Amino acid sequence: MRLSDLAIVLPTRNERRNIRAFLSSLPEDALLVVVDSSDDETPDIIRSTRLQRTVLIQQTCNVTAARQLGAEAVNAPWLLFTDADVTFAPDYFERLAQLDADDPRLGAIYGPKLSRDRFQGYYRWFTYGQRIFAACGVPAATGSNLILRRAALQAVGGFDLTLTCNEDSEIAWRVRRHGYRTRFAPSIVVYARDHRRLERGVTRKVVHSSLRCFLLYFNLLPSRWRGQDWGYWSPPAQQPSPAEPPQSQTR
Repeated sequence: MRLSDLAIVLPTRNERRNIRAFLSSLPEDALLVVVDSSDDETPDIIRSTRLQRTVLIQQTCNVTAARQLGAEAVNAPWLLFTDADVTFAPDYFERLAQLDADDPRLGAIYGPKLSRDRFQGYYRWFTYGQRIFAACGVPAATGSNLILRRAALQAVGGFDLTLTCNEDSEIAWRVRRHGYRTRFAPSIVVYARDHRRLERGVTRKVVHSSLRCFLLYFNLLPSRWRGQDWGYWSPPAQQPSPAEPPQSQTR
């Protein structure tokens, strides 16, 4: 897999606390396509930090639409879909270059997401699950570390724009079912550095992802629920400041 054959597609929304670390983990000659829906300083940081090999598209849309829009903006044979709340391992692109990607029936390569700080056990178990599912012929891909062949993405009609989450797993399943090979590559690692969803509860996240993926995989999710995220993207509840006690509910 040559870096010149690859475009990195990144959806962003208010990632000012993550984007500098993400950009610093990229090779300077990598092509980056950002689809940004921010109302903070994220696009300004991108413009000032990465001056070359960067396409910045500002479009208000959800993450699924952003991935599709970014894929359509470039003609690279391979597309690496990722997120701004991760960083690439120092040897990520070196190890990626060692992977054999010449087989035209290879449609997807996906790697693990680990952590260098908190929730390391959760991420290790998630990676263990990826190995098991891969052995069973089911790609358990994460949108933080998913590489798709452009031809495969086009063959399956792109991302399912009715989904607001789990679009990463769903596209990998369709690529596999279309007859393409999928490969789990444990050597290409990204590191999570923003654990906001896990902070709300590990059990909550596991149940949410497992249930939705089960229903999606077996085509049991009602169409009216496909556009609902079941609270996945909801901001955490605001706790009252000690200086501002909650208002009385009495009337």
